[in-house]
Amino acid sequence: MPQPGLNSDQLKQLIREVPDFPKKGILFYDITTLLKDQRGFATLIDQFSEHYIRHHVDLVLGIEARGFIFAPALAYRLNAGFVPVRKPGKLPAPTVKYDYALEYGLGTLECHKDAIEKGQRVLVVDDLLATGGTAEATAKLASSLGAEIAGLGFVVELDFLKGRDKLKGYDVMSLLHYDK
Repeated sequence: MPQPGLNSDQLKQLIREVPDFPKKGILFYDITTLLKDQRGFATLIDQFSEHYIRHHVDLVLGIEARGFIFAPALAYRLNAGFVPVRKPGKLPAPTVKYDYALEYGLGTLECHKDAIEKGQRVLVVDDLLATGGTAEATAKLASSLGAEIAGLGFVVELDFLKGRDKLKGYDVMSLLHYDK
């Protein structure tokens, strides 16, 4: 018999906090400790599924690299396909790319040109919503191929970085929130 899911506080207890990573002054929320927990991982997929099941999603886009962990499992639960969104040079067939501004420099994301058909409803999934730049770029990349954005889903949101402000107009759902 399936065990009941965990609540937000229980999920947060499964996340390891690593100070000064990747550099001094940064507190890194390591989700690998949550992922290895059967109930924790199942709860994440269940909660995403419950939120998005009525959004009629055709494709789930996973942002490299940690979005790849959640997106296929969620696509399975939503009876949708999975599309990887990657850094340049990682995909073998012709791609379309989207350049976007980072705090210091530029970033580029790619997906296969034939990955999304015009009018398909897509859900963008990643582990973390920080400043919102990568999620916004992924949504714009998908839109450039004719997709309708069904939503953007995140495991963790760092509320103090106000990434959600860049994503106005989208259905944004984060399972766990951190204020600092």
